[in-house]
Amino acid sequence: MKKVVVGMSGGVDSAVAAYLLKKDGYDVIGLFMRNWDSNVNGDFLGNPNDPNDICPQEQDYNDALKVCKQLDIPLHRVDFIKEYWDYVFKYFLEELEKGRTPNPDMLCNKYIKFDAFVKEARKLGADYIATGHYARTKGSKLLRAKDVNKDQTYFLADVPAENFKDVLFPIGDYDKSEVRQIAKEQNLIIADKKDSTGICFIGERNFQKFVENYLKPNPGDIVDVETKKVIGTHQGLMNYTIGQRRNVGLSGDSERHYVCGKDSKKNVLYIAYGDSKYLYSDECLIENVNFISSKRPSFCTAKFRYRGEDHPVILEYLEDGNIKVKYEGLAKSVTPGQACVLYLGEECLGCGFISKVYKDGKELWYLK
Repeated sequence: MKKVVVGMSGGVDSAVAAYLLKKDGYDVIGLFMRNWDSNVNGDFLGNPNDPNDICPQEQDYNDALKVCKQLDIPLHRVDFIKEYWDYVFKYFLEELEKGRTPNPDMLCNKYIKFDAFVKEARKLGADYIATGHYARTKGSKLLRAKDVNKDQTYFLADVPAENFKDVLFPIGDYDKSEVRQIAKEQNLIIADKKDSTGICFIGERNFQKFVENYLKPNPGDIVDVETKKVIGTHQGLMNYTIGQRRNVGLSGDSERHYVCGKDSKKNVLYIAYGDSKYLYSDECLIENVNFISSKRPSFCTAKFRYRGEDHPVILEYLEDGNIKVKYEGLAKSVTPGQACVLYLGEECLGCGFISKVYKDGKELWYLK
């Protein structure tokens, strides 16, 4: 009997994944990861759970324990608090300081779930590793999930190809509604539990206040992108996202405006008025490319954010390993620091991280 170690989060997806694996005849072992400690990590500002008697992570562990008892499988527990801080959270803060838009979920998958977790699972004698991700594999291919609205291949695209060896995604062929139904039919205690939201393994936070725990406010000029005139003061580039229209900090300014760019070296936030023309681009440069697939197509599609639309693109492979991604048409709010995930039909090819953005052959100077 093959042994499978499944990541148990305390939620419905991992619970049903464990149930399906046991139903299929595997020897199933649960492994719960604890990656964040609010006291150790100084997580006080912006934390809605601070006054609670039990933190969400401990509640999740208790739920995972109850589910494993229901399924009659053992549950082990491991702390990756230091690894999460060193490999995920430090980079998250460094990117925020640069005014970029980091994706901690991708880093979490790369360094924790499909690296540190896999090594721990091997210690338990795992033949296979399983998670509750909405994704599928076929041979060496990573494929989109059946449920396109829940598909999580975007977050898996930076995991090295070899780390998917012996990985199972039991719920990849199910819709979310079917997963909920299975949980109810098996009377699992988490059948109606809400999905976790917020920052990976940290949860819901008031983002600006949460960031103040680690990064000091860094005021700078707000500049009109057309007139180049200073029109206000921002409190730190990390507090703003490209396309943001509310809470920009221009008090008394009723004219419609939005964040269109950042310059981290000059600590400038750029604002545009009127229509959204400054948010559009037709090309970007991606670096730190990770290919899961052996395919190197010239034409494919790209996603610039989770649940974003698929853009038909042309790829130009550069000698330095970077790729120029040219869109067929315009794309909105493509931003340095974001992941550009590449697809060929159902197959997720891999990703790169956006370093420069262009329109009509010129780099957008206000996005640096």
